[in-house]
Parts: sequence; C-alpha cells; structure tokens
Amino acid sequence: MERYMEIEDTKLWTKKRGHGVPVLLISGGPGCCNYMEPVAELINGFSEVIMFDPRGCGRSTFDGNGYDLDVALRDLETIRLEYGIKKWVVIGHSWGADLGLAYALEYPESIISFVSISGTGIQNDRDWKEAYMRNKDEIGEVLPDFEYEASKTVHRSLIDSWRAYIKRPSLLKEIAELDLPTIFIFAENDIRPSWPIEQVANLIRNSRYIELVGAEHYIWQTKRKELGVVLREFIKTGNGTGVK
Repeated sequence: MERYMEIEDTKLWTKKRGHGVPVLLISGGPGCCNYMEPVAELINGFSEVIMFDPRGCGRSTFDGNGYDLDVALRDLETIRLEYGIKKWVVIGHSWGADLGLAYALEYPESIISFVSISGTGIQNDRDWKEAYMRNKDEIGEVLPDFEYEASKTVHRSLIDSWRAYIKRPSLLKEIAELDLPTIFIFAENDIRPSWPIEQVANLIRNSRYIELVGAEHYIWQTKRKELGVVLREFIKTGNGTGVK
C-alpha cells in the first residue's frame, strides 16, 4: 500500500507492506530515496514494514530548500502517528542509522528496539574521512540501483545539521543512558571504518555489535541470507539472543 502524507507544505511518499511487528526502514544518504525494499523482503511474513522517501527525495516533495535534523525526526513521528502505530522497531542503514539513533534519543517512547546497519556514527573525524575516501578510490563499492537521483540540497543541509547535533556536550551521556535493545550490524569489507560505530555500541549497555564476514556496505547485496537471519532473530526476540 502506497500513501502520501501531507506535512505542512510537503507530500511525503510512504509505503506499507505485510502484517505483524511494526518496523520502520530508513534509507541513508542523506538525500537518497527509499532503497530498502530488499531489506523489507528479508523480514516479510511477520512484520508490518513502513518505508518512505524523505522530503525532497524521490517521490516526496518539498519547497526546494534544505531542512534540519529536527524536521527529519518530526517526519518520522508523523509517519508513525498517521499509521496508528504505538511503537515500532527502527532499522536504519548508513546515515539512516545515524538518523535512527537520533530518533531513539529524542523519541525513546516510540521505539521497541533499534537496528543500525552500516552506520557512520557520531563523528566528524578527519582520519575516518581520509580512510573512507582512500578506500573509495582504491577499492570502490557496488551501489544499488537507485530509482531517483540523490538530492544534493537535502544532503548538505542534513549533514550540516547532524554535525551541529553531535557537538552537544550531553550527547555521550544521553547515549549511555539509552535503555533500548539495540544491535549494530557492520560489514567486514565496508570501505568505511568501523571504529565510530563500535564506540557507540559500547556506550549502550543493552546492545550488541556484530560484523558480517565478507559483507560490504549494502550488506543485502553480498550477504543477504546472513543479514536476514540476524534481523529476523533480533525482531522476534527483541534482544539479539542467539545472534552470532
């Protein structure tokens, strides 16, 4: 089922599929359209999955200007409320995982559990960026087939807002105080360094960090079966018990 939601002067494209545990899937970028359909297929059969194009991306409209992290977070809450969902499992990929972490901090009462897939962490680290750019040039990575071109305007405005958000003096304390079942899934062959995500994973007491051997950034392209096992187990148990 596809549905447009009118939020202020924006029409937000959303899609729901399946029945069961409510799950929100957040694509990365920022500035990318939804590309999480393959992940939705991995948890089909026991989940009510919600996907969306962020405002200004893909099928969602906006006024052509950038917007900040607060707006992006409020959009997630609006989607939840419009679908009548009390709480949901939030799964984010890449920068979508970072947005999901901010959502967990700002709206903890709305979340059952949180899954970070190939997140980039709460950092604006020069060493991290240099390692990423070097690996990108020397190794490269296989990208999914995006339906729509990424929005540079959305990317720039949200990156700037995110970097301001992570400078807050209380941020690490707030993350350490999160009482939320969480799993951080990373790919062994991701060209992005893992240390920022491992640091965040170690801050949250009810969390796990796992690295899928042989996987790349878009994990479902290289280790679809293994990712499916991890996601299904975590969603069903809520704590990742038995996940290796």
